Amino acid sequence: MSSTNVITPRSSSRSVPWAAAQPAVARPSTALTVLVVLILLLAVLAAGVGVFYGGGGSGPFEFTTVRGDTVTVYGHGIYRYDGADMVAQAIPQDMVTLVLAVPLLAIALVLYRRGSLRGTFLLAGTLAYFLYTYTVMALGAALNPLFLVYVALFSLSLYAFIMAMLAVDLRALPGAFDDRLPRKTIAGFLFFSAAFLILAWLGRIVPAQLGGTTPVGMSTSTTLFIQAMDLGVVVPMMVLAAVQLLQRRPFGYLLTAVAIMKFVTMGLALDAMILGQYFAGVPMTVAEMVIFPIISLVAIVMAVIVLKAARQGDSESGRG
Repeated sequence: MSSTNVITPRSSSRSVPWAAAQPAVARPSTALTVLVVLILLLAVLAAGVGVFYGGGGSGPFEFTTVRGDTVTVYGHGIYRYDGADMVAQAIPQDMVTLVLAVPLLAIALVLYRRGSLRGTFLLAGTLAYFLYTYTVMALGAALNPLFLVYVALFSLSLYAFIMAMLAVDLRALPGAFDDRLPRKTIAGFLFFSAAFLILAWLGRIVPAQLGGTTPVGMSTSTTLFIQAMDLGVVVPMMVLAAVQLLQRRPFGYLLTAVAIMKFVTMGLALDAMILGQYFAGVPMTVAEMVIFPIISLVAIVMAVIVLKAARQGDSESGRG
């Protein structure tokens, strides 16, 4: 990117190993700011309706799927045509979106506007949460009056995420981190999380495929769209981030920071979903009920470590 489009942080007089290579963060983009503001507004609408609107529908009813399975449809509110087990996840996630993800995205936007590298990491990672969440809603939720809102959130989050990733100067990024960053520990966490997702989802898919039965979690859906996204996008992202981080590649630092930030928000959403499913009586394995919350807690610790290590580049310029 052109040197006229970057903010170079103030040099430090302190002699530290990583001070020589100063990172650069692109000048705050008006277009990205507009996209994020639109995401905030639409997310409050979508999640707020999901949590607070309970009107419409005649109550739960039984439904026979195309595979011949009988499932209970929720029958209330905006999710009236979704399976009751799916709604036990959707409403808790809407709560997390309102209480955590929306405020975090707003904070990240403010920090990004100040030229903060940490804020840019937080912005990209939180946008990854919105991108994942509303891709699932646009493609997986039963058609309802908020469908176009889900599509708009999916589209806005996709392009905002790309712009946030491009806001970081990769050439300077390795020098932004303290040499004491525990790269092997962070990479190990990413490898473990990827392996757990693979085993957890294959544990549902393979026995059902071999036995000719319906996998757990299908509900009213015709395919396992969440597992498709996790196995096709999230797992490769974690493995690539870990490998590139161990090799000290610039993209590895960026992808690791974004993956960890996304893990924090998505992990807490998963914890809320697990509680929702537990109280709704949805079958889950012990491993899913125990390991997912542990991963989300470790992700918080890793996020703190990564953000503390990214000490350079936080020039509070406030320009833009």
